[in-house]
Amino acid sequence: MNWDAEVDIAVVGAGGCGLVAALAASELGAEVVILEKTEHVLGNTASSAGMIQAAGTSFQRKAGIDDSPEQMAEDIFKKNGYESDPELTLEVCRASGPMVEWMVDKLEIELSLFTEFKYPGHSHYRMHAPKSRGGLDLINQLRREVAKREDIYLMLESPVTRLLTGDNGEVTGVETSTPNGIQRIRAKKVILACNGFGGKKEMVQQFIPEMEDILYFGYEANTGNAIKWGIELGAQLENMSCFQGHASVASSHGILVTWGGIMNGGFLVNQLGERFGDESEGYSEYALEVMKQPGRIAFYIMDEEIHQSLLTIEDYKNLAQLNGLKIADTPEGLAQKLGLPEAGLAASIVQFNQAVQDGHDSFGRTWFPKKLIPPFYGVKVEPALFHTQGGLKINVNAEVLSTAGVPIPNLYAGGGAAVGVSGRKPKGYMSGNGLLAALGFGFIAGRHAAEHI
Repeated sequence: MNWDAEVDIAVVGAGGCGLVAALAASELGAEVVILEKTEHVLGNTASSAGMIQAAGTSFQRKAGIDDSPEQMAEDIFKKNGYESDPELTLEVCRASGPMVEWMVDKLEIELSLFTEFKYPGHSHYRMHAPKSRGGLDLINQLRREVAKREDIYLMLESPVTRLLTGDNGEVTGVETSTPNGIQRIRAKKVILACNGFGGKKEMVQQFIPEMEDILYFGYEANTGNAIKWGIELGAQLENMSCFQGHASVASSHGILVTWGGIMNGGFLVNQLGERFGDESEGYSEYALEVMKQPGRIAFYIMDEEIHQSLLTIEDYKNLAQLNGLKIADTPEGLAQKLGLPEAGLAASIVQFNQAVQDGHDSFGRTWFPKKLIPPFYGVKVEPALFHTQGGLKINVNAEVLSTAGVPIPNLYAGGGAAVGVSGRKPKGYMSGNGLLAALGFGFIAGRHAAEHI
């Protein structure tokens, strides 16, 4: 075969997973090319909250938090019903702390410990995020570091069309369609970092049919290529029915309303002004509860104190600045502005405050930080599919495994291209699992690939 170029490592996809993988490999002396199908460096990481869960970091120690990878893994297991691979889950948890320290100390990525609230399932504050609390900020910082490296080549508008293999089934490189024509790039290792299949309607229908008609809030370029290539090479798939949903995307502006408002004491009601479940279970599985309501919509209810607590989060601040929130001094006034029955919403607020006082909720909610007091805030929200959590089965080195359970030579995967740590169902998703799989397995893959070229 004639090759147009040769590198140590080819990374497919320029989202968070791909950028971290490339930087980790470069750190160990590898020459890397990143192939991105679009003209942008974004991916799902850019639309995330930029929250990286990591255990045992210097940030936690300075805050007096005694956390460990083992405790972090146990939290993940409890959330997913012990359905994720034990060794894989523990390995990425153990890598999380060193990865965050490396990002801060070596890459000069600006991160801090997020302590405004604890997401469902976390026993400690362990989210590390950029100051903006936005994933685009994180992506831009990573791209800045990539631009500094002479041994990393970033090729935009260069979708990989197929993986190239040798006589024994080993991956030898990639074929990519560039603005200058088809190129065949020889690579000693290939890392698939091109996410999952949320943007491919046919695959959503096949693997998670319950989400086929729901808003997709991820990156449209995530069309399942890694899954397709893996199948062609005899790779094993795992937990393809798992995904991360979200119950609260502001319908009017298409902006995510953080679940932090729920954890700080807010709740959701339906078009009748009535609550319909335990919101504190988590935003992923609660998307399915919203889907059961009339019109498949809900209304996010909070008060001034909760509103103020969320303004450090860029998406929420943008929503507020765009006048996306309705505000009123009475439940009846808020109901009028939201188009809800006045009596229904008023009764729900009274019942919620009574549950706070009594410590007992008819829906089983146990997390009640405070009563709601005027003024009240509300916004119409809808459920969404954020990203898929099933994918290519990998080992603790992020090597893709065949159906026989052995590594496919020279092939790695991370992020949405690989199976995540959320088990088999959306209720298994714990906040931060997406970036943990993306950045964590990208870090692991990049280092292992570079060490074995």
